Amino acid sequence: MKKMLALLLALCMVLALAACTSNKPAASASPAASPAASAATGEVKDIKGMTVAFIPKLTGNSFFEAANDGAQKYAADWGITVKYMGSATASVTDQLTVIDQAIAEGVDAIAISSVDAKALDEKLKEAQDAGIVVCTWDSDVSSDARSIMVSQGTADILGPMLVEMGVKSLTERGKDPTKDAIKYVWHYSQATVADQNSWYVAGEAYIKEKYPNWVVVSEPFYSEQDSQKSVSVGESILEAYSDIDLIICNDSTALPGQCQAAQNKGLTAEDITITGFCTPSGMKSYLDAGITTRWGLWDCGIQGGLGCYFAAYLAAGNTIKVGDTINVPGIGDCTVIANDQLVSGDTTADTNNGVVLLPERVEFTKDNIAQYNF
Repeated sequence: MKKMLALLLALCMVLALAACTSNKPAASASPAASPAASAATGEVKDIKGMTVAFIPKLTGNSFFEAANDGAQKYAADWGITVKYMGSATASVTDQLTVIDQAIAEGVDAIAISSVDAKALDEKLKEAQDAGIVVCTWDSDVSSDARSIMVSQGTADILGPMLVEMGVKSLTERGKDPTKDAIKYVWHYSQATVADQNSWYVAGEAYIKEKYPNWVVVSEPFYSEQDSQKSVSVGESILEAYSDIDLIICNDSTALPGQCQAAQNKGLTAEDITITGFCTPSGMKSYLDAGITTRWGLWDCGIQGGLGCYFAAYLAAGNTIKVGDTINVPGIGDCTVIANDQLVSGDTTADTNNGVVLLPERVEFTKDNIAQYNF
């Protein structure tokens, strides 16, 4: 009976796309807990002693440093080792080198945020062939090149969220997004970054449906997650389209860079609306300076922790499948959903393959910024 109830609960969570439910507020301290998790079925093997290579797109970026901070915090509670391995440059070549290093070191698992949707596939399959479990977090690869993807949300959640944050800020400065011909453009890292590009595609579809009066002034601008280039590209946008109303930056490097570009040009949130995704710490100075009024994200510390947990969980010899619910100590219940919830038409292997979604996303404004310290 308990097993049947657990399976029914898991199915409901899949249908609701609520794949990870926190058992406490994200900002509260996590009590010490056993590193073992409870799955819907089967005996659970302890993850203690596992070593996970935690690979960001690039080091030095506030998002990825916060994710590592979270991963290290949870790793200490769970009794696993997380090795933060990365490059200061977001490039396929550098990530391939880091993966080779992880393979050479004989880690038990890799948890990686990929700079490209396909270019790392063969190297990650090499790691799998060497007996290393591969999971992704934040930005995915092909589903047959990894086991579990820990995602911040589906494109249908995050694309509209980006647009609606812009709508709120436009309204605050006297625009009518439902009637005015809002001139806008997107600025992010590059088209080959799967997650960011999917948010752009979903956001565009949402704009066409909800705000057909809006006018996109150009194809997206790309700054390749380079902090200096994000400023120069941001300035070029402002120079080319001096009457632009809204710039959506679905990238944690592009957003502060675009805000810095606006500040360099003497513009504030009264003149232009800039929004997107970034950590609170990466954007607070622009909020204080009046360059932007809101942006969003999710708890990247939890995301980093979950990426490492599921990598270690599978490396310890556990088996999971779509519909299983895992209770992750200090975080909460996480349900595995199918890959096609992220990529339409994608297939999911019978075991040890699928997606876990974070429980919630956060919109940051002057009213709540003090509550967050990452």
